Order: sequence, then structure tokens, then C-alpha cells
Amino acid sequence: VFCADRLIRLVVEEGLNQLPYTECVVTTPTGHKYEGVKFERGNCGVSIMRSGEAMEQGLRDCCRSIRIGKILIQSDEETMKAKVYYAKFPPDIYRRKVLLMYPILSTGNTVIEAVRVLMDHGVDPSHIILLSLFSTPHGAKSIIDEFPEITILTTEVDTVAPSHFGQKYFGTD
Repeated sequence: VFCADRLIRLVVEEGLNQLPYTECVVTTPTGHKYEGVKFERGNCGVSIMRSGEAMEQGLRDCCRSIRIGKILIQSDEETMKAKVYYAKFPPDIYRRKVLLMYPILSTGNTVIEAVRVLMDHGVDPSHIILLSLFSTPHGAKSIIDEFPEITILTTEVDTVAPSHFGQKYFGTD
């Protein structure tokens, strides 16, 4: 969990670096002023339940007041077809940049379905940044083939993705 949290924090911070910002003057508690930056309004996170929820705290640690939506997608064991069971987003998500959180990207089917649901809610794929810890080349390629505008950030690309991340992270294996 410690190592996963560290990787999550790194990928979240890089995701935040991709968001639009404006320059501003920052006044420190001691009264010093310096040139800084602040995020433009209209960012949010969306976690793909349940393993994506492991990434929420890392996002909240960096952005305390960021809105976070949720989506539950499960794949059929036999057909590997992804099915949406639940989706709850900020009402104005179509105006926002979305940090889509899903730690293990193996086939890409779940993320592709999540992006479709976001698009159904008016989100432009170019406004989606996928935050992932481990990705397979096949999964990343599947997503890019379907949505070339999406940005994917991951800590590792390997032919084998760790399985059961959520169970191990939450201690329910």
C-alpha cells in the first residue's frame, strides 16, 4: 500500500501538470510575494470503481476541493465485454478537464467504456487524462486506437499487468 500510494501520488502530480493554469502573484504567510501559478477552474477526477478509488486520496492530497465522480464498470468473465452499472458525475462535467483514475490497464476495455460514458455526458476525449499505474502495450494501444485525443499517464508499460490490485490494496483478497 505504501509503494502504491507513492506511485499514485507521482502519476496524479504529473496529471495535474497537464491541466491548464494561469500565472498569479502568491503572497506567503510571511508577506513575501512571488510569481506563481494556479489551476484554471473546471477540473475534476473520475474514478473507475473499485480499484480507481485507491487513487482518490492521492488526488485529494494535491487538490483538496476537487470534485470527484464515480463510474462502476464490470467485464463479463466469458466475453470480456464491459458493462456500465453506475455513473455519477458533477452536473457540469461536459465543461471540465477530467482526470480518469484506473490503476491497472490490461485490455483497455473498461477504460474505453468509461470514455464512451463520459462522451455521452458531453466530455470531449481531448479533455480526458487517464491516470494509471500499470499498463500493457495492448491496453494502451486499444485506447489510443479508439480515442487518439486522450492522454495516458502511467508509471510502467509491460506485457503483464498485476491482477487483483483493488483486492490487495484494500485488503480484501
